[in-house]
Amino acid sequence: MLICPYGRRLLLLIISALTPTIASAAEPTAPPGPLTEVEQAAFRDELQPLEQRLAALRKAPGMSPDRWADAAIFTKALAWALDFGPPTDPNSRALIRLGLDRAHERIDALADGKHPWTTRHGHMARGFISAVDDSPQPYCLVVPGSYDPAKPTRLDVVLHGSTNATGIGELLWVANSDSGATAAPGSHYIELYPMGRLGENSYRFEGETDVEEAIAAVCRDWNIDRSRIVLRGHSLGGVGTWQLGLKRPDRYAAIGPGAGPVDTIEFSNSPWKHFVRLDPLTPWQKTMLHLVDAIDYTPNAAMVPVVAAMGDQDPYYSSHLLIEKAFAKEGIPFNGIVDHGAGHGITQAKFQEQLDRLGDFAARGADPFPKHLQFVTWTLKFSRCRWIELFGLEQHYERARIEADVAADGAISVSEPENITRFSIYAPALTDETKTVTIGGQRIAVPSSEKGFSNGVLFEKQNGRWTCRGMVEPQSLTGKRPGLQGPIDDAFSRRFLCVRGTHPAWNPRVAAWAEANLRRFADEWRRHYHGYLPVKNDTDVTDDDVRNSNLILFGDPGSNPWIAKVLPQLPLTWTRDSLELGDEKHSATDHAAELICPNPLASAAGRYVVLNSGHTYHDAELRFSYMVFPRLGDWAVMKVGDNSAQTSPPQVAETVVNSGFFNEAWTMPPAQ
Repeated sequence: MLICPYGRRLLLLIISALTPTIASAAEPTAPPGPLTEVEQAAFRDELQPLEQRLAALRKAPGMSPDRWADAAIFTKALAWALDFGPPTDPNSRALIRLGLDRAHERIDALADGKHPWTTRHGHMARGFISAVDDSPQPYCLVVPGSYDPAKPTRLDVVLHGSTNATGIGELLWVANSDSGATAAPGSHYIELYPMGRLGENSYRFEGETDVEEAIAAVCRDWNIDRSRIVLRGHSLGGVGTWQLGLKRPDRYAAIGPGAGPVDTIEFSNSPWKHFVRLDPLTPWQKTMLHLVDAIDYTPNAAMVPVVAAMGDQDPYYSSHLLIEKAFAKEGIPFNGIVDHGAGHGITQAKFQEQLDRLGDFAARGADPFPKHLQFVTWTLKFSRCRWIELFGLEQHYERARIEADVAADGAISVSEPENITRFSIYAPALTDETKTVTIGGQRIAVPSSEKGFSNGVLFEKQNGRWTCRGMVEPQSLTGKRPGLQGPIDDAFSRRFLCVRGTHPAWNPRVAAWAEANLRRFADEWRRHYHGYLPVKNDTDVTDDDVRNSNLILFGDPGSNPWIAKVLPQLPLTWTRDSLELGDEKHSATDHAAELICPNPLASAAGRYVVLNSGHTYHDAELRFSYMVFPRLGDWAVMKVGDNSAQTSPPQVAETVVNSGFFNEAWTMPPAQ
């Protein structure tokens, strides 16, 4: 029998979650069809006081955010199920009842100062508060009975496949996760299943942040051996495994992608009848594929072991062959498992073979200090590998490569970096004994440090020669740098705040467009990213908001004073009459700008400012994982249509006039 191992486990969890409730019900079987209005009202009436109790508990002295989230994931999932329904499956009644019961149990326990689920073994639903939007986000944890808190244990992070993001999807995820089933016999490590904001986001931007936050939450509660974290997943989870593992190769002991495409174009051409083909891409969209496509980061497989598995009858099998060729081109042995005759699922035997090989690498653990290091990136969003971090590129979205060695006597040599202008070296490569570093044959003195080298030493190329700039001080760096490199969509992968303009606009047509853009973003964020969009009016923004959040400003310089405040230091000229961005010059009555830049306000160091844009991909793209990539660059000029009518779901009348990228100094390059 051919199976998708992760899909089968999900099915078993569904059955185990629902069966006890359904089997023990004394009432007659519920009628088929959607929930009636009376049923929905009764469920809402029961949910509301639970939400009120939770809100009060959050303010209770000593309340742990993680423990609070452990209960809030149930009330939130119930709200989503009821708001985006009505659920049509007869089993949804039992599922909602189960969710309400679990919420009652956990809230009652928290009110008594208890949280018994935190010492359980087996399958359990847990939660954390996301730093992105302050929402409770769930994850599934599977703890073996053999777990010993005195011994650091291996952690397997398992990324799920395609999952329905709307309606009852989150409640199903949470209920499945909290099945109470025991871990598989003989299991000796903890498994983490991040929800990843659910849906088809391909574990990009907020999806990746969710995975990182879930790992951090598990490490707060369990004794995890950070050198033995394995990343694996099947189908969409395989896509996520390839890209997170290859772009951040120093975070995992091994990665195990299953049936996961590695290239957007190859992915989109897979022979699924329901696939929507990509329209011809614009130049800036083609450039953005270097940000998302895992195949471009293949050389990093030299730094993290890979065990890939796929059936040779899988519609995505061409991707397996494509990445195998890429490994060969880089001279890296390909550790691949081909399940002959298997389609998109693989046999249990091949799945176990993959687990066994990954287990061998996990047993060894990742080397925290490899003496040879090589790293490739196309953007400073992915900037670090072990003891080297990149801080500047000659050109974003061109391949950048660095290779370095530490000799037996501690001498550090770096081959001439490619497309790199700044990088740092950290301990343990740097020690008190390090006096010089050789870069491209050039020997450079390294200053001594009484505080050690944990913060790193920065090297920069100036006038064709490398120099040492001393200890790394990120706040003193200018230009594009890690965390401030764009594109627009990057602003939403960490804490952000949307700011609505409330003053009279210079041009009503632009004001209506900005408000429609904000409404669309709020709707898509809630449905696809499972949180409430953080929004404030311009008059309510605090100093803490400016310091701690990326500011997403909606309106024009008349309607939003925050736009007027940052505008003089942006590469944009915007008056009542005209809009100028580089060579783009347009009437301000029916044109507006979308862009991202470092926030120029003194109190906002390290934060972005964005004008008039949420995600640059929208509802249609978020239904197909291969279509989730930035549709705009760092900036865009938009022709504004008639947005006077409000639609449901919100639509925006606009046309992209042009888009592109700021240069490495965050200024406008010559005509794009």
